[in-house]
Amino acid sequence: METRREVSAGGVVYRRRRGRVQVVLAARRTRRGDLVWGLPKGEIEPGESPESAAIREVREETGLRARIEDPLGQIKYLYVWEGVRVRKAVHFFLMRATGGNVSEHDEEMEDVRWFPLGDAVGAAAYKGEREVLQRAVERLS
Repeated sequence: METRREVSAGGVVYRRRRGRVQVVLAARRTRRGDLVWGLPKGEIEPGESPESAAIREVREETGLRARIEDPLGQIKYLYVWEGVRVRKAVHFFLMRATGGNVSEHDEEMEDVRWFPLGDAVGAAAYKGEREVLQRAVERLS
């Protein structure tokens, strides 16, 4: 089976409302039609830094502008897409929302919502992203 590598970047975007921390999650459909919640992320374009890619992807997928505060590490996983094995690495950053509106997300996402920080960990569909969210919990608590 053919194998390719992808490197992406994304963020845990947060805001504080009435003394509570909320983070944004974006939902898309799987190939089976299930709606799954996850962190905004996308491929790093040629000549782009992981930080710039994370800011761009957050804006495109959530409609939010955000500023990077800290790195949250990297996750790696493997999946198969149309007969090709993909080894993927994703750089994540803790990002504070500075503007925009979740109603302005792109068509790639079916829904974008703010979740209480603790609820977001449980709502995220994928183990690696739940681990990244847990790191954000530790930094924001």
